[in-house]
Amino acid sequence: MSEPNQKHVRIVERILTRLKLKQLRLLVAVESHNSILHAARELNLSQPAATKLIKDLEADFGVLLFERTNRGVVPTIYGEALARHGKLIFAQISHAAQELDDLAEGSSGRIVIGTLLAASALLLPKTIARVLAQKPGLSIKIQEGTNEVLMPALRSGEVDLVVGRLPTHRHRDELLQERLYEERVIAVTGMTHPLRGRKRVTFQDMMEYGWILPPPETTLRRQIDLVFLDHGLSSPINAVESVSFLANRSLLANSTMIGVLPSHVVEQDIAAGILARVPWDVPIPIGPVGVSYRKTKGLTPAAAFFLDELRAVAETV
Repeated sequence: MSEPNQKHVRIVERILTRLKLKQLRLLVAVESHNSILHAARELNLSQPAATKLIKDLEADFGVLLFERTNRGVVPTIYGEALARHGKLIFAQISHAAQELDDLAEGSSGRIVIGTLLAASALLLPKTIARVLAQKPGLSIKIQEGTNEVLMPALRSGEVDLVVGRLPTHRHRDELLQERLYEERVIAVTGMTHPLRGRKRVTFQDMMEYGWILPPPETTLRRQIDLVFLDHGLSSPINAVESVSFLANRSLLANSTMIGVLPSHVVEQDIAAGILARVPWDVPIPIGPVGVSYRKTKGLTPAAAFFLDELRAVAETV
């Protein structure tokens, strides 16, 4: 056996014989809080006991897991790696417990779906309706957020699928991404907006009004910021940052704000006369809407079924 394989075996033996769930929980908590004290309080441990557990862990693996800085306790690359796998282990334990509960209650399983704004109004609701019509016992949890929040949760196993505008390449090493359809971005307002009814609106016409925009960490927001830069502005003025569809809809309907949103998110409200499209061609290229899931772990039967139905609904969109 080669030397790298022998080293790998030794590490596996250490994990199986020395690593305790209590230590792993503490490691994840310290990585989350950047503080041994706060992590100890969360787990009802004294700080000296928590410090000893971390030192024992470092001694067992022969690596430094955390460094003390003026910003608190910061994980090393070894600490980050072990914490990441720890989160996945606890997510799998949670899934196992939930599956046992579902089996005991005669349920059909449970899935957690992360959703971005692009999928929240049409694609996801239609898919959920189709899935529950065939599997009424299936438990579905929806977690809304941005790629910066949902992709780490997907990698750690807390989320099964993420549906929405596909992220940039920085997430692709660990995840599979499947394009479902292309999405156009449009500008919309409420029905009483001063710009409503115009045949043509310029960028300058919209400058006196507030904007509803996605958060800075999103791909769509970065594209919008480039549009403002092209017009000599560093960033939108009087902007509200939100990925909440209900909040955005209410703000648009009850103010003079302008929203820049994926077309499928608002097309039903435009057709119903709740919102109005601004006659301005948003200079942002059509972007892919799709689904992301972990590359190294197979989907549960429930998640695989949901994915198949998602593809079927996307074809109609």
